[in-house]
Amino acid sequence: MAIAKIVITIIYLIAALAIITVVLLQEGKSAGLGSIGGGANSSNSYWDKNKKHSLEGKFERWTKITAAIFVLLALILMLMR
Repeated sequence: MAIAKIVITIIYLIAALAIITVVLLQEGKSAGLGSIGGGANSSNSYWDKNKKHSLEGKFERWTKITAAIFVLLALILMLMR
């Protein structure tokens, strides 16, 4: 049981570093005051519709995946104590 806990802890730390890295690589999400009236940053643009295929979309997907792994491993480690 101790070896499994050590392995899970190491994977947990790798997941934490992965989340930090992926979040820091993402672009800022603040649209500013220009988005209030639905100006140029409207969500109907070509870029927003095809964002999932871009590098930014991949960063968002990997953030969700690594966050889910992080939370799951945190729960497992909590139950293993």
